[in-house]
Order: sequence, then C-alpha cells, then structure tokens
Amino acid sequence: MPFEPVDPKVSFPRLEERILVFWKDADVFHRSLAARKDAPRWIFYEGPPTANAQPGIHHVEPRTFKDVFPRFKTMTGHYVERKGGWDCHGLPVEIEVEKEIGTTGKKDIEAFGVAEFNRLCRESVQRYVDAFEGLTERIGFWIDTDQAYWTMHTPYIESVWWSLKQLHGRGLLVEDHKVTAYCPRCGTALSDAEVALGYETVTDPSIVVRFPIVAAEDASLVGASLLLWTTTPWTLPANEGAAVDPSASYVLVERDGERLIVGGSLRNAVLGDTGTVVRSLSGSELVGVRYEPPYENVEDAHTVVAGTFVSMEEGTGIVHMAPAFGAEDLAVGRAQGWPVFKPVGDDGRFTELGPAFVRGTFVKDADPVIVEDLRARNVLFAAGTLEHAYPFCWRCHTPLLYYARTGWYVRTTQVKDRLLEVNDSVRWYPSHIQHGRYGNWLENNVDWALSRERYWGTPLPIWRCERQHERAVGSLAELSELAGRDLTDLDPHKPGIDEVTFDCRECGEPSRRVPEVIDTWYDSGAMPFAQWGYHPELDRGIAAFERNFPADFISEAIDQTRGWFYTLMAEGVLQFDAAAYRNVVCLGLILDAEGRKMSKSLGNSIDPFEVLDRHGADTLRWFLLTNGSPWADRRVSFAAFDEIVRQFLLTLWNVYSFFVTYANANGFDPVSSGAPSADRRAVMDRWVLSQLADTVREARERLDTYDATGAGRRIQSFVSDLSNWYVRRTRRRFWNPGGVAGADAEAAAQTLHHCLVTVATLLAPFVPFLAEELWRNLAAERGGMPDSVHLADYPVVDDSTVDPALDRSMALARAVVELGRRIRVETKTKTRQPLHEAVVHVPGRDAELDGLLDVIADELNVKDVRFADTESFGAWRAKPNYRVLGRALGRRVQAVADALARDDGSLAARSAAGETVEITLDDGSAVTLEPDQVELAQEVMSGWGVASENGVTVALELEVSPELRLEGVARDLTRALQDLRKAAGLHVSDRIMAGVEASGTVAEALDAHPDAIAAETLAVELVRGPIPDAIIRQVTEIDDETVTVSLRKA
Repeated sequence: MPFEPVDPKVSFPRLEERILVFWKDADVFHRSLAARKDAPRWIFYEGPPTANAQPGIHHVEPRTFKDVFPRFKTMTGHYVERKGGWDCHGLPVEIEVEKEIGTTGKKDIEAFGVAEFNRLCRESVQRYVDAFEGLTERIGFWIDTDQAYWTMHTPYIESVWWSLKQLHGRGLLVEDHKVTAYCPRCGTALSDAEVALGYETVTDPSIVVRFPIVAAEDASLVGASLLLWTTTPWTLPANEGAAVDPSASYVLVERDGERLIVGGSLRNAVLGDTGTVVRSLSGSELVGVRYEPPYENVEDAHTVVAGTFVSMEEGTGIVHMAPAFGAEDLAVGRAQGWPVFKPVGDDGRFTELGPAFVRGTFVKDADPVIVEDLRARNVLFAAGTLEHAYPFCWRCHTPLLYYARTGWYVRTTQVKDRLLEVNDSVRWYPSHIQHGRYGNWLENNVDWALSRERYWGTPLPIWRCERQHERAVGSLAELSELAGRDLTDLDPHKPGIDEVTFDCRECGEPSRRVPEVIDTWYDSGAMPFAQWGYHPELDRGIAAFERNFPADFISEAIDQTRGWFYTLMAEGVLQFDAAAYRNVVCLGLILDAEGRKMSKSLGNSIDPFEVLDRHGADTLRWFLLTNGSPWADRRVSFAAFDEIVRQFLLTLWNVYSFFVTYANANGFDPVSSGAPSADRRAVMDRWVLSQLADTVREARERLDTYDATGAGRRIQSFVSDLSNWYVRRTRRRFWNPGGVAGADAEAAAQTLHHCLVTVATLLAPFVPFLAEELWRNLAAERGGMPDSVHLADYPVVDDSTVDPALDRSMALARAVVELGRRIRVETKTKTRQPLHEAVVHVPGRDAELDGLLDVIADELNVKDVRFADTESFGAWRAKPNYRVLGRALGRRVQAVADALARDDGSLAARSAAGETVEITLDDGSAVTLEPDQVELAQEVMSGWGVASENGVTVALELEVSPELRLEGVARDLTRALQDLRKAAGLHVSDRIMAGVEASGTVAEALDAHPDAIAAETLAVELVRGPIPDAIIRQVTEIDDETVTVSLRKA
C-alpha cells in the first residue's frame, strides 16, 4: 500500500484543521479513555479557568503543559480521567458584567437589581466558557468538557456548603472583627492570597509628624515632640496612639529652639548631624506619655504604649497607631481599651467624622491635602516620597485599604503545622518553591478571610437569629427540612437564597442567612471533592472522590502558589487531613518580545487565535514546552514562532516528505519489507537506531520526572541529527534508477520509516497534530497498528539497537567533520570543491574512526583521509597565558616568556597534546606549566588549513589541482541542473534531456565528467547547447562564467 504523497509546501494550520475533523469523526479522545479504562489510574486535576473574558495566549501555556503529561501517561498504560472545570463566581465575573451594564459600584448594582445582575453573570460565564471550549479544542487540549464541573451548579455548591458546615462545627469557621485588606471600589474584603496577586510599585508620601507631649510623669518631657513616621497620611485623623520599643534607646534632641524625641539609632537618618542631644532615655520611660494628636477624634486615647513590633531600622522608632486601619494597631487598641475610630466609609471616602476639609474625598486623594494642612499648622516635620510595593485589587486595580471590619474567617492558622508537614510530602518543580516562595507563605499563614460582601458567589450557608444562634446548613435538602418546604430545586444563589428563613431550633426566633458570599478561591480549592458533588450526608460522590484523591499532577502559573495551589492544600488538610496533590509544576509568565507583561492597555497582547491561524497549535505548543524551563518567563513573538517552524517542524516535515517520495518511488512497504535485521545493516543505520533508542530512554525518563522541556529538546536534537546527518549521509541509498530497491535501499528505508514512526509516537504528547499526520500516513492500520497515534503505546527502549561504542565513534567523526567545515569557511573554500587530502589527529582514538573514514572523506569532499601527529601540520609556538600564569608567578612570568621563545617547538607540541611540561629559566630554576597556563599557535604549512578543538585536530590540503578544479565545477553544474529539476516540479524518478550552453572551464568540466553529471540528474541525454522544446531554461553563474541550462522530460 503506497503512502499518500506529501506536499513539501505544508500549511500547518490547515493540516491541523483536517486532524481535528478526524479526531471528532473517529471519536479518538473517548476511545483513548475507553482503551485504558481498567488500567492503573493516574489522577490529574484541572485548575478551573475563570470564565470572565476571552481567553488569551497566557491561557494556552498551562493548558499545553496540562495536556502533555496526561497524554504521556495514557500512552504508558494509565487511565487518566480528564475532567474539565469552570470557575464561575466572584469579582472577575461581576466586574465584567459591571462593564457591560455601566455600573461603578455596589449601590449601582443594588439599584439595577441583584437578581438581574446575577442572571447576567450566569449568562456571561456561559458565553466565555463557549470561547474557552473553542480554544481548548483548537490547541489539542484533550479534556472532557462534556462532563465538566461548574462551580455555580447546585451539586457543586452543596458540596462546598457541606465542607463549610464541617468547619463551622469544628470551630474553624468563625465571625471576627479584624483589620483586613478591603477594596473600596468593589466594597468587599479580600483574602491574603488575593492581596498577594495584586502588588504594584507606587510612590507614596513619606512624612515625619510632630506629636507634642502634653502630660508625662517626667515633667521635663512636656513640650517636647515625639517624631512619628508614616507613608499613609490619610490615617492620621484616626490616630489613637504611638508605640515605642520599650527596650530601645531614644534621644531627646534640642534643635532650633524645639525639643524632639526620636530613636537613638535613627537620629542621624531623621535629623542629620543637627541639634544637640539633651539626654538619652529608654523606650519604657516614654510609655504612658500623653500627646496632642494631629486631629481630634476620641477621648481616653493618644498615649504612648509599648510595642514589640516597633522597628529601630527604619522610620523614627515611634509608630503611629490607628486601630481602624492596622492589624497590630487594632490588637493594641483592644488591649488599651481604645474605641475604634473610623472616619472613612466603605467607599474609601472620608465621612463626616473626618476633618472638614477632606470629607467626601477618597483617602489616597486626601494624602496631599492632609500633608499641606499639617505643614500649615507646623505639625509636619519633614516630607518626601517613598517608592514601594503596595497592594491593589487583583480584579479592578483599585488601591486596597486596610480596614477593621467584621467578617467570616477560616482559622487556617490552627492547621499551620500540618500544612507545613503536608508540603514536605509534595514534589515541587522547581524544587526551591517548596521551602522558598511557597514554604515562606505557609510559615506566615494567617486566617483566611472567607466572606465577601458581594452578590455572585457561593452563599455563605450560615443562618442566624436575632439572639445570635447560628446554624450551618449543608444542603438544600437540609434547608428544606428546616424551612418546612421543598427547596431542592431552588437556585442557591442570591437573592433567592436570602428569602429562605426558618425558626431557630434553640429559641424559636426567625433565622435568616448572613448576607455574605464566599471567596471564589474557596470554590476552586474545593474541586477535588466538589467536582463529584461529594456529600457524605447525601451519600453522593463518595466513591468517585475516593478514587480520584489526591492528584498525581497539577500545573498552573507560578503565582498560584498563593492562589489555587494554596487553597487546594488548605482545604485538603482542613477536610481530609491530607495533601490534595503529589506533584506540581509551576509555570512562568508570558511576556512580550521586550520582556514586558502583556496587557491590553500597553497594546502588546497577542491574540492566540491569530497565532493559531498563522502558525498552528503545534508551533505554539512546542514554543511553550521547549523555550526555557517551565517556570521561566517566556518572551512571545511571531518571530519566535517563525523560528520554531523553520528549525523544527519543517525540518521534520522535510524528512517525512523525503521518505515518502523515495519510498513510493521504490515501492517500499514497511510490512512486507525484506530489510535485514538492525544489527546487519549499514553503519549509519545502526548509529541512528542507537541514537533513537537513547532518545526514547531520555524522553521517557524526563517525562516521568515532569521535565517536558528536557524531553522535547532531546527529541528535537534527534530530529536534527536525523535530517542533517543520517539523511544527508544516506540519501543516495534511497534511490535506485531502475525503480527496484536493493537490500541496502530496503534497509535504509526501513530504518528511516522506523525512526519517523517512533518520532511521531514520541512527539504525540507534544505536537499532537503533526504526530498524527505522520502516523496516519506511515503507520496507521499497517500491520495491526491503531488508526491514531494517540491510541498507540509510548515507545520503549530497544536495547538490541543500543551501541555506545558506535555512538562515541560517530560523535568523534562528526567532530572531525565540523572542524573540516570550519576550515573551508575560514579559508573561503567552497563545499563542492573536492580536495586532495584531510589529515586527522585524534590521540589514542584512531581505531574508533577506522570504519568511518569513508563517511568523513565524503562529508569533507576529500579524496583521502589519513591519521598523523599534530607536528605534521606545522610547528607549534607557545607563550605564557598571562592572565592565568601572572597570578601564580608575578614578575617571573617574563622569564617564562623568554624561555618559551627559545623553544624549538617540542615543548609547545607536548603542551598541545595536553601534557604538563617543565622549562628551565635563565637563572637555572625550573617551572612546571599546565596546559591551561600556555597559549599555543601553530605555524601552518603553506597550502594547508588547520583547526583544533577538544583534543581533535584536522588539516585540509587546500591546493587544488586542475583535475580537482574541473570536478568541483562539474558538481556546481550538477547542482544547477538539480535546481532546475526542482523549479520544473519534476518527480524524483523523472528522466530528462538536459542541455548546457557554456564555454571555458564549465565546458571542460562537462566534457570531463558527463557520466557523473548525467547519473546525478537522471539525464538520459546531456548535450552541449540548448534542448529543443525545453520546458524550462535558466541562466546562472558557475565559476565566474555565464551558463544557460535547459531541460525537458525524456
């Protein structure tokens, strides 16, 4: 059965579209699952993308890595259930809908109507899920979206409710009044994990303010001013205290008629060398001092307190305390009995409690106004700016504020030690994340701010009566029982769920649900159990969960160390006291060609569908998988994709095209081929099969350790060797002008066919489309092979073909060839110009090249290759390596130089051979020189070129005899005729009549080598002059002569 002809001018995007049709029509994905149904399970979790916008190119990266390993594990005999998922709730979705309807905050949403708003959120999710599914299919990411979990569906929400009910019952879900990060635009608190996603570098005010002392046990302190430093002037109207380090030293400095108190170690930083130190005092002596605040607010406050958190390395050593806006401040204020004074509303603007001149002003906008007021009243001591990292809302980019608010918290601090213990059992890629970025995050774990004062999210399932009795509800069935009516079909979202009340079981008063929804990150972190609707009370999803927990593999962008990676682990420990995953691969960011993060505002984002239309999915996948380690940031550009196509995909395609062309011409059939066994084939066949075996071994080993990059690069290296060495060296073996393949041609065809089929299988997880194309044409349904490469087994090492000795010999031969090529380039000697001789020096390794001298001679286009000592290339001269030797000998290095200058070349030659040599200086002393302490140069014999590297030296005789020159010109003429055949679109087996219109050297070359030219070009007739009825004619330059060549089919 012949192979389908291969178009050399392939369009990879069009090829992929054909393959997509085949996969769909043949149901290959589901068949691949069914074929492994009873195999050992390998568990993969899909980190659910948030369906809140059109997918970008940054979504392709994780979906590519998440496709490679499940495909590989399936092909190595595992059942990999690839359940898709969609993150449906939260601020990302809400803000997208707000853009559509033109709202700017919570008041607008409530005026619009929560029910209608949430309906639009649901529609938006569905719309963007459709877009994501389109991208998912187009890039060849095989995942079951038909059975995907949606975090907004009722069974999922009920499973989340069940988990929250468990936490509430164990005292791990509690309401508390804490200072937490708050987005004034979105009107809700955020978790520390969310805060970590939104840091930006900003420039803020950096001011030092006077706090005059008005009362103290030590009356001499009255009238002096405490100096306090802050970068948030807007919090000063809420100041209620000042904190000092009780064990630190402070100084009272008199300067320009005023007395100032500052930390002793910070005096110069704050005051410079001005002023006079009146006295030193400990921080404990300042505790209890009362001062005049910059703005009046509450009574029974404005005192100095002790604080272990006070830094004596920055600021002034005295910390401004505003309990409404700082966690430590609130803790201190509670201990001191200070009221919480909060002059800022939920919208981030000053209320009537604030100073009159900033009421109604957003706090960040109030900073410069407050600074000017302090300056006008001489309260300001110094003002400047500070560039630092500040948190912004990860969704709307509004500066976050730290507010004291009541909210619901998961007490993750109670399981901190267990989280650290579980983390030790996880394999992180890269490994430094485990106890670095992620481990540090766990070490500094704080309680999870769970509640959100928003609308589109999983409702917090806590009902409470006016007497504060709480009931956590785990399902709609339970809620139905409590409410006395069937609510099992109720949409569990706001506002409908808020209308459900029931009588408190403890006091009989009406219980109503608390108004908050939960952090959407809790939704996604619950997917290991909630994707199955897991609910022990309803006897639902238990077996499915137990079969699929924990995951063997997850992978997302590296910023998920504080997102999904954390919430998965936290919920796994909180609910099941176990790690939720075993292996995690972190991925780098996607940047533009200049290294900038892609964004619409910068106009540097790339539409993934444009890449797919221009270059195809395989190109994009291969770039993402092999362009640096997975966790390295990737600079994306169309130029980079062009290079992938040119250097890899087209290289493989050309080998494939070459094979099919000649296999069909010879009538080669891999099933019925009579090729000899691998161990009886030609040396090039045995070498390439040995290299293939090593490639299979390394690819499997690397993929088993989640190194897709290393595996891909090894495969690409083999493809390069296959094209640029094996095919290059064996192409003559593929063509028999008689049309009947001999045993050697059969062996070459069988070898290349086996290599291509194996490469297709190796590449199936990486570039599934191109791999499928090769497989479908070369292997499918031949000899019992499956119709898709994705139904095949991943290759295993064929130990019988491994030949380390041959591998070493061929590597040495290639090193010799590379040096010979370098000589031709450096001496501007054409590759097609035959030379008389190559002389090779490979100390102690001559025998390794005995069977490869013909290969070297043919590749270097020389008539003979012989071995020789390096001295035969010319005399060596040595001088000191001053950079190395100077450090060891100092001034004596000049004496070494003088001694080396007198050397007759013998010492230099020994050094060139890698020996340690000893020389005698003028003063009679001896110096031992290592090879790296000597710089060598060779005085090459006239008419020769020499190159040396890593102990291998090659010399080419460059003098060209008249006979050799004519042979070189004949080869140039052959090339011109071959190019003409290609331009005419002839098949490789087409015979031609060729004409050459030339004079001078070209005519002499034609007369001297007509048979060789005719044989190479399949010319049945080769004439001097034009060919009648030529189908193509071309004028070219050969050896500085104008030549016209023409041809027609014979």
